Amino acid sequence: MRHHIFLFVREKKTIVGIGALLCLVLVGVLFFKSGGGTDQTEVVQPGDFLQQVSVSGKVVAAQDVELGFSGGGRVSYVRARVGDTVAAGTVLAEIENGDARATVAQKQAVLASQQAKLESLQNGTRPESLAVAQTAVDGAASALAQANQGVVDAILDAYAKSDDVVHNKVDRFINNPNTPSLALTFNTSDSQLASDLLSKRTAVGGVLSVWQADTAHLPTTQMYDVIAGASRAQKNLSDIATLLATASAALSQATPSQATSQTLIQNYAGDITLARATINTAIAALNTSVTAQKSATAAVNAADKNLQLLQAGATQADIDTQTALVASAEADVENAQAQLQKTLIVAPFSGVVTTVDAKVGQIVSQNTPEIGMIGTGAFQIESYVPEINIALLKVGNPATVTLDAYGPDAVFDASIVSIDPAETLQNGVSTYRAVLQFAAQDPRIKSGMTASVVVTSQKRSGVITVPQGLVIDRNGKKFLKVKQGGVVVEVEVTLGAVSSLGDVEVLSGLKAGDAVLTTPLAP
Repeated sequence: MRHHIFLFVREKKTIVGIGALLCLVLVGVLFFKSGGGTDQTEVVQPGDFLQQVSVSGKVVAAQDVELGFSGGGRVSYVRARVGDTVAAGTVLAEIENGDARATVAQKQAVLASQQAKLESLQNGTRPESLAVAQTAVDGAASALAQANQGVVDAILDAYAKSDDVVHNKVDRFINNPNTPSLALTFNTSDSQLASDLLSKRTAVGGVLSVWQADTAHLPTTQMYDVIAGASRAQKNLSDIATLLATASAALSQATPSQATSQTLIQNYAGDITLARATINTAIAALNTSVTAQKSATAAVNAADKNLQLLQAGATQADIDTQTALVASAEADVENAQAQLQKTLIVAPFSGVVTTVDAKVGQIVSQNTPEIGMIGTGAFQIESYVPEINIALLKVGNPATVTLDAYGPDAVFDASIVSIDPAETLQNGVSTYRAVLQFAAQDPRIKSGMTASVVVTSQKRSGVITVPQGLVIDRNGKKFLKVKQGGVVVEVEVTLGAVSSLGDVEVLSGLKAGDAVLTTPLAP
């Protein structure tokens, strides 16, 4: 009896079915070679296990797209030409969009302004700004000091003029003016008017006395309430103006006498007229100085408040509000850019332009294909696998590819990158679309080429296999005939996957070195 070492090393890749047939032929050859009645055995040893599936396919571009405008309009620019290689993001064509571009520019300017404000709030007030604000405060304070001095000067001037008109103009025609026995130096037909004049002169004497004391420490303004002083001065000027008005009325009723001539009466009246003009001027000057002082005070308050705000810096609420304004401006820019994008055809990836239908001046509709392109990256193979084989394949399986254009000697490596979960009917037969990616770019590979693909679904080492034809199936159990010590026995085995050559994996029941019977027992 002859024994052969049956290693089952599979190096040549063949398709399922052909391998099984070859195995059966081999068994038959061994059987007839042994003379038909002599039993033959093979000693099994661990070897390589290879499972492959053969399919056909077609080379396609990894990226293939037809592009159109998202909005309709008149084509104003076409850059792309068939055969051009373009980079991702290249504008291939556009329709009239001047208004859209202007809107984008305007929204971007608003965004930049809002971002600058936010940055200013976040960084706080610059030292230069604080210095400017402090200078404004100092300037306003200096102006207020001048305004206060202007009020003091107006009060002093008003007092001096009032004292002059009373003592040097009114008292010319009043005897004993500062005593209870004061009297007019002229006669008048209106005794009540004369009495009022003397009464007001007595009252004004007291006013001047108090006023003199009030202004005794001036012109210094320290610790002096100029507005209160101005208010008292305005009241005093009003009393003196009333006195002068009464004097003017009394003189208009005066009658000449031996002691007071008509000429003298007229002189008195002229003095009173001038005195009234003087007092009116003093009143106007005092009012003007008070107005200027109030404006200067308001300016100081405003400058000081501004300085305090700058020193305090922005609040978190201010920053949050400005942040929201920036976000709103960003959204406006994105919206404007989206509207502009509708007027452009932009290359979504780097590739080659395959078709160009758009022409300058042509009116196009939205979403109508105008430009086609394919990617310049690695090509793919698109194959439709029958459902009988799809269970053997999975993403990541390696494959070898030959292209009809170059014959079987040009072999390219590839791998499965996707398998559709849903079937695709082809000629009424369910198939599943599988996509394979070439391992490397090769200038020989062109879109549309026909490909023959051998996918390796399993490849393992150290596996014990036997030809499927040696397996005995009895009552659902599997057996192999093994020669042990010159006796042939049936050994129950557990089987696994079937290789591309038709050999079946033995998971248990058989070990390396066992002699498996490959022919019938001798009679």
